[in-house]
Amino acid sequence: MLKYTGHPLVDVGAATIAAFCNKPVLNELTEKDLDKVADYIEAHYVINPLKSFLNVAFPNSGFTQPAFEKTPEKRKDYARRVTRGYKKDVPLLDEQCVFTGEPAIGLALSASQKDNYPMGRVFRHSFPMSTGEDVINFYPYGDAGLPISGIALLCIQALPLGSAKVGGKLLAVHSDNPDLTYKFTEKFLKKNRNLINLAETNKSEKLPEAGSTAKTLLVRTLIEIEEARLQEKEAQKPYSVTAYHLSNSGQSNPLDKNPPLEIYHLPLEITDFLSAIVGANYRSEWQKVEQRAWRLTKTEMNAQKEGENKRKKSANKVESKDERPRRNFLYEDLFRLPENASTFVRLYFLRIPKRNSWEDDPRRKYSIKNEAELISWKLTKLFLERILHMKQSRIESIKEMGERLAQYVHDENDTRFFERFYSEQRNYSLIRNELIRVNKALLKRDQPPLVKFEPYMEVFEDVDERGRTDWRLARDLVLIRMIERLYELKWIQEHIDVMPEMREENGEDNAE
Repeated sequence: MLKYTGHPLVDVGAATIAAFCNKPVLNELTEKDLDKVADYIEAHYVINPLKSFLNVAFPNSGFTQPAFEKTPEKRKDYARRVTRGYKKDVPLLDEQCVFTGEPAIGLALSASQKDNYPMGRVFRHSFPMSTGEDVINFYPYGDAGLPISGIALLCIQALPLGSAKVGGKLLAVHSDNPDLTYKFTEKFLKKNRNLINLAETNKSEKLPEAGSTAKTLLVRTLIEIEEARLQEKEAQKPYSVTAYHLSNSGQSNPLDKNPPLEIYHLPLEITDFLSAIVGANYRSEWQKVEQRAWRLTKTEMNAQKEGENKRKKSANKVESKDERPRRNFLYEDLFRLPENASTFVRLYFLRIPKRNSWEDDPRRKYSIKNEAELISWKLTKLFLERILHMKQSRIESIKEMGERLAQYVHDENDTRFFERFYSEQRNYSLIRNELIRVNKALLKRDQPPLVKFEPYMEVFEDVDERGRTDWRLARDLVLIRMIERLYELKWIQEHIDVMPEMREENGEDNAE
């Protein structure tokens, strides 16, 4: 009776119905299960807090039509028509539903109950992101509206229940792995029903917002799902995830920075990486980096201003109310991968501070002086394998070079070499010259060269002497293993006062 169609909004609605009935397998759902969902929608969509929130999903629908305030029986009739179209006694049309291929229902679905409203057709007020009733553009022969089956229409009505409310819009998450689509809707549905019950008990007219930005909520929820899947020992299937952050209200300005639809996509490489970091091998290292990427609260910023000596005292005070949604910069920068991989590595794995950022951005304070213990080659190696698909031979050459250089700096206490190798940003030849200088110095003392030809070529050189186009990334990767090893050897701790500081050269957009 119920099946996935490939359309993200219909599929999220179908998964919501399944989660509502606690039946992950769609073909196990019965008509009684659908009745249960329809009953809930009929009872709760016509009253607050859902009635007011549904302006986001179904503006000017029978659920939200102001004209129905004094005629609640019309609102109930509309709710019955858009939720009970799957019933056997509902008349059917000869044309097919564009989503399921089943016959479209022979009911008028207009909220205004116009006499000339086409049967079995949905428009913007009952299907998000489609056109209004009087718009004939983009339809063959001007035959407006989308033919829809009763089951697809119920899925769309269930969509808001399985989506998160973020920034006054719906966040609906769809995956090419149906199990993931189900698990996202299951989490959002459980949260929403708890909030609905609480709001109805308190006679609140509004449904509370999620406490995070859309991208942060998406990644955080995905990590929670992966942790549960790991504990349940579920078979890991490759998948991608796409989230639709949408508003159907029609009040958005085309020039607004927050358009009515934003699409956030996490490809296979990113989800594969995230599924690995929740495991025991990487969890500890990842969580340390993750925790230092949350946007600072007002109390945390005040603590920084007061200074280190007063920080504990400030932390014990009652948290001042901070109305801003929580944002994790690490999570949100995942959406810029793999294109922004070099900057990602420098910020989060090498702890290079980011300039030109807002005061509440914790990345402004990143530093190897204070955070050398966070630098992890193991985590970096996973990133190179899962996201950049770097050759294993090059990864091993980078690791070996970092270890050799670390041992040299430790044994010779060559702070000059460390500072120059760490700080150079623009001139690749200076990096190469420093390595040559060290090799010459060792050869004069009848010691073997520190850097050998073939590993050096694989790490830094390409087809000519100008170096690889990613030479700076290669240098950063060598530094990661080099600093990690120097920290293990206690050299970093003993030379904190002379540690050089380096900032990311290009500031990034701090928009929400």
